[in-house]
Amino acid sequence: MHRRILAGDRLIAAFLVGCVLFNYPLLSLFDRPTEVFGIPLVYAYVFCAWIAVIGLMAWAIEGRIR
Repeated sequence: MHRRILAGDRLIAAFLVGCVLFNYPLLSLFDRPTEVFGIPLVYAYVFCAWIAVIGLMAWAIEGRIR
């Protein structure tokens, strides 16, 4: 039972991190005409942030309590 509550709390935290990462003020910092490996900076940021949120959700669901 405790593991489910902890996983739920972690999922809520992952959601809030996602809200912060995809919020306008932070996204506007990367809206520059700069490219990373030929990809516009804002697209590279969104891709990396999306991978980070997916990783946090996977950790929240599959993480082991020690």
